[in-house]
Amino acid sequence: MEKCGVMEKCGVIDNMSGAPGLPGRAGGFSLVELLIAMAVGLVVLGAMYSVFTIQNKTFGNQEVFVEMQQNVRAGMDMMAREIGMAGYNPAGVNFAGVTVITSQLQIQADLDGNGAIDSTSQENVIYIFDSTNKQITRYIGAGNQAFVENVDSFTFEYLKGDGTAATTEDVRRIRITITGRTAKPDPDYTDPTFGDKYRRYTLTSQVAPRNLAY
Repeated sequence: MEKCGVMEKCGVIDNMSGAPGLPGRAGGFSLVELLIAMAVGLVVLGAMYSVFTIQNKTFGNQEVFVEMQQNVRAGMDMMAREIGMAGYNPAGVNFAGVTVITSQLQIQADLDGNGAIDSTSQENVIYIFDSTNKQITRYIGAGNQAFVENVDSFTFEYLKGDGTAATTEDVRRIRITITGRTAKPDPDYTDPTFGDKYRRYTLTSQVAPRNLAY
């Protein structure tokens, strides 16, 4: 009968030496396990990339839309303030604060109070819609300057105090409507009215120039 030495284990060979013995192996991964781990990792990375791409695209579209809204609102705010000054006439001279013209919106105000309208200054402001370049231009004597860009439409109505159509002599209110569109198309969106890929935003404001008689 074989006897086990003091430093030996009967019936067991140290697996770390690579000799056969009880089930077990040296530390590490097999090639199959490595391939499976890499495959799982690639799937996870692909999912993360897809989520990142979608979120990044959504954020970009939202940023473009917000920029359009701010552009329209800023233009409307400035326009409303200038229209509100129409007819300012501290010297009591004769001029039309608002001239009824269908192709443009003209506002006059004697801002310096000298009794005359300077047609080359902000005392005579003209807004025109440039349909070719999709923008509203503003004229103050130095040529038409781009005022609001990426505009689909710009309309204005001259109204009496009762809300009916007015002439130059009895304009009391002006209703302005601006429809802006995004600077870039959204491939995943189709406008139900125009059938294109641009998102749109419409803003309407009604201004009653305080210097015109009621």
